[in-house]
Amino acid sequence: MEKILIIDDESFICENVERILRDDGYQVCSAASGNEAREVVLANDIDLALLDLNLGTENGIDVLKALKEIDPELLVIIITGYGSVESAVDALKLGAFHYMKKPFKADALRVIVKLALQTQTLKREVRNLKRADGFLPGRFPMIGTSSAFGEVVSQVREIARIPSSTVLITGESGTGKELVARGIHDLSERKEAAFVGINCASLPANLLESELFGHEKGAFTNATSRKPGLFEEAHLGTIFLDEIGEMDMSMQAKLLRVLQERTIRRVGGIKDIAIDVRVIAATNRNLHDKIANGGFREDLFYRLNVFPIHIPPLRERTDDIPALAAYFLDSFSRSFGRNFSEVSTEAAELMKQYAWPGNIRELRNVIERICIMRNGPALLPEHLPPEILGISSSNSASIAVQGTKTAVSLESAGGLEDAVAEFEKNIISQALRKTRGNVLQTAGMLKIPRGTLRYKMDKYGL
Repeated sequence: MEKILIIDDESFICENVERILRDDGYQVCSAASGNEAREVVLANDIDLALLDLNLGTENGIDVLKALKEIDPELLVIIITGYGSVESAVDALKLGAFHYMKKPFKADALRVIVKLALQTQTLKREVRNLKRADGFLPGRFPMIGTSSAFGEVVSQVREIARIPSSTVLITGESGTGKELVARGIHDLSERKEAAFVGINCASLPANLLESELFGHEKGAFTNATSRKPGLFEEAHLGTIFLDEIGEMDMSMQAKLLRVLQERTIRRVGGIKDIAIDVRVIAATNRNLHDKIANGGFREDLFYRLNVFPIHIPPLRERTDDIPALAAYFLDSFSRSFGRNFSEVSTEAAELMKQYAWPGNIRELRNVIERICIMRNGPALLPEHLPPEILGISSSNSASIAVQGTKTAVSLESAGGLEDAVAEFEKNIISQALRKTRGNVLQTAGMLKIPRGTLRYKMDKYGL
């Protein structure tokens, strides 16, 4: 049951609003002053506050600021008289959700409260996920509820306690290898120092050496000044070597020396420089195969593989998909000014059935595209792209063409109603064949609610 706080120094206003909202099934409490409101928010998990800007000697704007400091995600609806609309606009700039002018009607109050709580539902779900163990910090936090992801989280927390051991992260492209590396860094005692990352496949060997180890002035053409490398930049912190499997063999030998000696030498330099960094490497390649084919040094592999972490692909941890989708939906909905508040059960089930060859990166892109093109309050199956619905544009066209071929004539059908029914039955039958009887995918393909599809299947005996 959602908890709503009414903050107004006029008791009859509080009593009337409490009665209206309690009749709608909400849990309601009231406060007559800013201090009392602050105590209530500190002691309770309040979903929504209704705040009168005129609280006698107190300034409602100051109360709003104080409440937002306690709970930045608290939604606040401002109640204001006709003479203080400008103040209400100022409150919106400070993070208030909406404002209502006195006197207001009960129906208008119900609508605004319902809309506000729909918005809050997704935010609270994401906040609860962040409080749970299935969460890793980073620029885009890794979130999950599956046992497979839980094992990754457990490994990250364990290795973060050991600040120097080398880590090798494996997994398909898009599974979040860099995010796991950042999670290790952020949870370790090295978190105050730099996290430096580089993609080893993005540079040729000679440039990669200069990037990693730095160079002295005059070491090569255009080396007009001394340049420290990324290992020096990451001193006391973490260096992340992504796509380590693509590193040139000559560079592999130099990296092996760095891992053994814990020193680097700039290109063109004559002295070694001691470094204190944690090295985290990552690859989407099978390094055992590369070793067998002569493409990767076995001794380097064992230097890197001190603490291995494997991130399963998204198709092997489908329980994580709804939580990840909710997180991205909340993030992009706020960024693009949308009002999405939930991922529908039907859409979540469709997403869990999709293979996600691009893994989390693909899921994030899909949700971002939906938030650009659509609006809420719920993410529905028809918002999903054709590949997730199990169809393509050619498949859709095929259904339409085949449907016209199988349509019966008006005379043979015995009337317009029977002809339409026969046509509809044929279309649904074809769609069911294409999805191999998957009702959820068929409903998405036909862009009708699942309940409607089941009704029509029963009607036509399908």
